[in-house]
Amino acid sequence: MKPLRLSDGTVEALKWLGLILMTGDHVNKYLFNSTLPVLFEAGRLCLPIFVFVLAYNLARPDALAHGVYVRTMERLAIFGIFASVPFIALNFGHLHGWPFGPLNVLFSLLVITTTVYMVEKGGIFNRAVAFGVFLLGGWLVEYWWLAVALGLAFWIYCKQPSWITAAFVLLSCTSLWFINKNLWAMAALPLIMIATYIDISVPRLRWIFYFYYPFHLAALWLIRIPMSKAGYLFF
Repeated sequence: MKPLRLSDGTVEALKWLGLILMTGDHVNKYLFNSTLPVLFEAGRLCLPIFVFVLAYNLARPDALAHGVYVRTMERLAIFGIFASVPFIALNFGHLHGWPFGPLNVLFSLLVITTTVYMVEKGGIFNRAVAFGVFLLGGWLVEYWWLAVALGLAFWIYCKQPSWITAAFVLLSCTSLWFINKNLWAMAALPLIMIATYIDISVPRLRWIFYFYYPFHLAALWLIRIPMSKAGYLFF
């Protein structure tokens, strides 16, 4: 199978699409108590899109030599910590797992990055560490091991496209049904394939996603305060 080839502008456009879908999903979840099914269903596409963009960038030639993995891990960790306060505040009482519930999606992307980083470094020890990160990290983050498996599948496919790795992607994306209770995440796959035939000129804003995630959660949290005082109930 031919390797996927996307222009930098198209990759950036996918990222913006993911941001829009994520924002609509969070507005629906945190302000409208998930009563808008269209926003919920469309929002199921944002995780596969973000995971693909991450995996595609990490699978670029010389990503390891150029320090892409380390820089990405540092940024995801820093902004994931910043996002934790509004994320926990918005989900307080509704999170399951360890004492504060699963860590936000930036930590899911961090676990993916760390796992593939150790695999990319090679060697028995590093791959054993990757397995440990997968097991422990998958237990702590949003979408659990399913998100990490999807990221690993996308990364392997981008580096070594074949029918076997494509099947791994398909199976991993399908497995998100166990969390979403629907298969809308699968719609991201044909969208990604269509993107390989489109060259969109979108300038790259390197830090936009990192800043946007914690700040949009904080904005939703602040919006809910006067709404709560006005009598709105949030579940």
